[in-house]
Amino acid sequence: MRIPLRPIAALSTAALLLTGCAGAGATASGDEGTRLVVAIVSNPQMQDAISLQSRFTEANPGIDVDFVSLPENEARAKITTSIATGGGEFDVVMISNYETKQWAEFGWLENLQPRIDATEGYDDEDFMPSIREDLSYEGDMYSVPFYGESSFVAYRKDLFEQAGVEMPADPTWDEIAALAAELDGVEPGVAGICLRGLAGWGEVLSPFNSVLNTFGGRWYDQEWNARLDSPEFREAAEFYVDLVRKHGQPGAANSGFGDCLNRYSQGQTAMFYDSTAMVSTTENPDASTVVGESGYVAAPVAESDYGGWLYTWSLGVPASSPHKEEAWRFVSWMTDKDYIRTVGETYGWERVPPGSRRSTFEIPEYAEAAEAYAEPMRRGIEEADPRNPTLQPVPYTGIGFLAIPEFQDLGTRVSQQLSAAIAGQISVEEALEQSQRYAQSVGDTYKEESR
Repeated sequence: MRIPLRPIAALSTAALLLTGCAGAGATASGDEGTRLVVAIVSNPQMQDAISLQSRFTEANPGIDVDFVSLPENEARAKITTSIATGGGEFDVVMISNYETKQWAEFGWLENLQPRIDATEGYDDEDFMPSIREDLSYEGDMYSVPFYGESSFVAYRKDLFEQAGVEMPADPTWDEIAALAAELDGVEPGVAGICLRGLAGWGEVLSPFNSVLNTFGGRWYDQEWNARLDSPEFREAAEFYVDLVRKHGQPGAANSGFGDCLNRYSQGQTAMFYDSTAMVSTTENPDASTVVGESGYVAAPVAESDYGGWLYTWSLGVPASSPHKEEAWRFVSWMTDKDYIRTVGETYGWERVPPGSRRSTFEIPEYAEAAEAYAEPMRRGIEEADPRNPTLQPVPYTGIGFLAIPEFQDLGTRVSQQLSAAIAGQISVEEALEQSQRYAQSVGDTYKEESR
């Protein structure tokens, strides 16, 4: 089923309200050269790119780079507003496989394929196939991956041994919940597991949707009837909320990826279920106190055989940028094989942007550094199937998200309800009742368009 796309009407209200404060800076060109403004998410791997930018400018005299680095929720809103309104203040934007296909169809992104094909040695066929497909529209790539990810469980082998428990090679969610109960308080101040609870469609809903999918739940049936009140959706929500409330970190409703990553890296939780990209921090001696103490296993399952997600932070060039050639030179530098080697040789192989290229897994130094996690990471990315995210037929694609424009707003609203349930402010039943109404209002618009 082809999903009708409505770009402007579907923008999040929050994003539109930011229009007045957009304007991170303006590109400039002339006798002094070109200044690119690059909007990125402030995750650790992106900070490495900022620190290495002199390598790019030295190789590209006449091009300077200004980074606008923001937390995920802020970055999404600001970038979406700028691109949708043709603001033109950004020459390069960090987006994901959620935005790329939609924005390509809207005409908001430059088609990068001609530049990819003309760049010797760039090798887009080296990208992980599932990721390359998810960043392509009508066969052409409109953004290119900086790193790719699925999800898995990191666990403290030393604490497991101390508690006298073992991690299954392919755990179920019931087994993870039982282990969390055993490990909760194994040492003072150590939680059994850390799970995101922070509101945001790219925060708590990322792990929650993977739980929902493997429990057999879905947001909509094929007629666009919202199914947030179904037994499967309710079971997944109750499971997730109960697990994080009983055996998760304190203040879980305020924990996003960054908070859980810090807690695990500082030894405050025995398990952490989240993005495979966590390893750039959990195995980094400069950022983690638990280096070498972790095991990693595939995302837990329930009713399905696959429990992970597929996500990528990628770089695109807005159609409104006046400096597309210079922007591509920067984008190709930051996503090339040589950049991955540069990070590994400069900062350590555990810090390379993972999961985007097949060749990364074949680098001997990386293979050695990534021995504990490379296989479950690769497996999670390769086995992801965004076209069939759950056990029942659905009219949408996407695993950690629904690839429809309305999901930025819908997902944020539902995530707020789920986060409130985690905080104990409302019951799961109340959260789902309100969420069902939000979801059905979106579903009704698709029903009308299909008539």
